[in-house]
Amino acid sequence: MAVEGVVMMDPAGLKAIGAGLAVGLTGIASGIAEKDIGSAAIGAMAENEALFGKGLILTVIPETIVIFGLVVALLIK
Repeated sequence: MAVEGVVMMDPAGLKAIGAGLAVGLTGIASGIAEKDIGSAAIGAMAENEALFGKGLILTVIPETIVIFGLVVALLIK
């Protein structure tokens, strides 16, 4: 019979997984949000060209979510 050893999880590896999840999931969420906002902004600009500035601002806002995820990842490390 083989003796089973105790498997210990490395805290550095768990921190790396957490940091990767923080950046990856916020990136996916930001991409989904930007897709919906971008298509709506293009539709609005097709009808009224004066909405270009508002559409551009609203398209950029979801990108801040990724920055927050990056900050969380840096704080975990």
